[in-house]
Amino acid sequence: MTQLDESAKRALAWPGDPQTPVENCTPALARQQYLDSFADIQRSLEDVVETLERHAGGIRLKIWHGCAAPRRGAPALLYLHGGGFVIGAPETHEDICRTLANMAGSVVISPEYRLAPEHPFPAAIDDCAAALVWMTEQADALGIDPLRVVVAGDSAGGNLAAVVALLARDGQVPPVIGQVLIYPVTDQLQTSDSYSRYEEGFGLTTAAMKWFRDHYLPDAASRSDWRASPLNVASLAGVAPALLILAGHDVLFDEGPLMPSGSAPRRRQRPGPGPDRSMASYRRDGPFRRGKRPSKPSQRHGAPWTQRLPVDAETGPVSSRLAHNQRCLEDHLVRRRGGSIILTLDMRQQKLHGFRGDLRRVLGHGRQRRTGISA
Repeated sequence: MTQLDESAKRALAWPGDPQTPVENCTPALARQQYLDSFADIQRSLEDVVETLERHAGGIRLKIWHGCAAPRRGAPALLYLHGGGFVIGAPETHEDICRTLANMAGSVVISPEYRLAPEHPFPAAIDDCAAALVWMTEQADALGIDPLRVVVAGDSAGGNLAAVVALLARDGQVPPVIGQVLIYPVTDQLQTSDSYSRYEEGFGLTTAAMKWFRDHYLPDAASRSDWRASPLNVASLAGVAPALLILAGHDVLFDEGPLMPSGSAPRRRQRPGPGPDRSMASYRRDGPFRRGKRPSKPSQRHGAPWTQRLPVDAETGPVSSRLAHNQRCLEDHLVRRRGGSIILTLDMRQQKLHGFRGDLRRVLGHGRQRRTGISA
């Protein structure tokens, strides 16, 4: 992408109080600036059926029941907020959480995971994993189906979502059947060309990314750990299928397309849904191409989570139901779309409504009429 469309230009020109660049802030000042300003750029909050707050150990969670979500057995989304692992909270991303809850007729749960530098890597991962465990254990009380869970997040939250999906594949946490990664951080070495191509002038800067990373990963050796840089994982085989949404003018752009399958995508242009949006979709080959089934969860860390869940007398072993649900979602992405989907916004601040249909394909996985997924 070489030119911004009009909606992206408007986002850059958005009037607001001048702020100190984050790289010149203390973590406390950066957090306060963000909390003071996020409401100015949030969309109007959509009505939902119910908003709850719960605690899992020391982790606070916010919960939104979408207007079309069933009271029992609803699909669920674990949403991990962005903010460079240093700033942010469930409230700073409440607009997208409410939108996703209504868009998919689902229950969205967002944890207030611990932030750096007070709690550096891997504290945030531990909290997000604990939130997924809590969702599974409290599934009946929450009215969700523990075998129809998607993990999602933006930026730093996209990094955490990708890591949780890999942990789920390996049986270290409960299973997920899909992931939605919105301009995720996937390589903490920060050496891709987009870090120089979009170094400044497009919202998030290269200097800010370095500031965030240095607080989250003060030990340089840990930056190559796959849990910090999921691109470094040995294999992506068997991980849940992904919807990847990128910002075309963004320091993270170049590392994003490599994430779902670990290989470069083949591009297929598609016209945007309206004059104020610009997007492209990509087809890709990889671990979800037709006919290839997910590998079994690793046994290295004890019994996989599918063995710890109860057997349903009516629908059979949960491992069979989980495999069926994931295959249906993969089939929905692979046969109809050519693999995990990659979509591109011009900039981070643009709205996601242009991708409503694609988001529904992943988040609306509970709609048996369309996907065949087993309840």
